Amino acid sequence: MYQEAKRSAWVEVNLTHLDFNIKSILRKVGSSVEVMGIIKADGYGHGAIPVAEVLRQNGVKSFGVATLHEAIALRESGATETIVLLGITPSQYADVLVQYDLTPVVMSYENAKAFSDAAQKIGRSVEGYVAIDTGMGRIGYLADDFSSLEDIKKIYALSHFRMKGVFSHFATADASDKSFAHLQESKFQAFTAAMEHAGIQVPSKTFANSAAIMELPSTHLNTVRPGIVIYGCYPSSEVDPAALDIKPVMSVKANITRLVRVPVGFSVGYGRKFIAQRESMIATLPLGYADGYPRPYSAVGWVLVGGHVAPLAGNICMDQCMVDVTDVPNVKAGDEVVLMGTDGIHTILADDIAKATGTINYEIVCAFGQRLPKVYIK
Repeated sequence: MYQEAKRSAWVEVNLTHLDFNIKSILRKVGSSVEVMGIIKADGYGHGAIPVAEVLRQNGVKSFGVATLHEAIALRESGATETIVLLGITPSQYADVLVQYDLTPVVMSYENAKAFSDAAQKIGRSVEGYVAIDTGMGRIGYLADDFSSLEDIKKIYALSHFRMKGVFSHFATADASDKSFAHLQESKFQAFTAAMEHAGIQVPSKTFANSAAIMELPSTHLNTVRPGIVIYGCYPSSEVDPAALDIKPVMSVKANITRLVRVPVGFSVGYGRKFIAQRESMIATLPLGYADGYPRPYSAVGWVLVGGHVAPLAGNICMDQCMVDVTDVPNVKAGDEVVLMGTDGIHTILADDIAKATGTINYEIVCAFGQRLPKVYIK
């Protein structure tokens, strides 16, 4: 076990579970399909560099990130693998991208030419993916507009930009109704076939995200891009968990910093949303919504203390929150509290917090990972 920083509240990252998950993904897709590990947003809050090391140990040779800053941090940590920038990198940063040997995703000749020119200046070449918008509506050439093939031909002819492959992204692969996903797949197939017919070779095709890895094997193609499943969360409640065996990687824990007995009628927190209906024991924990504990969870949230379930008391504050531990026997200051994770008896998942607050598990784990120190365990 090693820890980034000292604090009485922390994120616990189980690297053994992470290793289990990537092995499960590799078995699912088979040895003929490459895996690009998606470690953007600091590895979905888990720590991109330690996550990359576990993936590396399992033979993963490429990583996907969102920003130039994330890519540079990963490269400067010693990563030698392909690092793909999943968004569009502005041409003004072409020199930096080439300097760090990064792989862009492009959707215009002008952008690709900027990378080619920057690479030519220092006697290198740059590899990149061409983005195709099959229905996500976010980035890429529109798959319904075959006139863009002329622009892609120009990219293909650039002297120092090598087309690594074609990239698209699903909008509803995590839904039980796969009709739109199948429509996206057919558009992708038609467009890439048209590219090849026009003399544009497509060395690699990558489309499948976590949900498609689980339930759309025909879209695995050359390279899949697992994200949330690496971290032990399913992409939605509509996918079949039996399709992929994974374990939650992140837990959130804290120590009780204050324990006080309060009388009937005593109020707790901003807005006095908790009024003691009995003599109560109130525990304070040193984390709040600035640490990723969502404020809308205040009215319905609960934690695990000493093998017992205890409800939150009042509104979650920016840096602290309070818990009603009246029914927890022998509780004392300094006791460990589980806000997300398991105590061996009860379990609170990121999905539970997400459902209670009207969001998704992705947001919960990313938010917890922003400010809380991380403890890595095996």
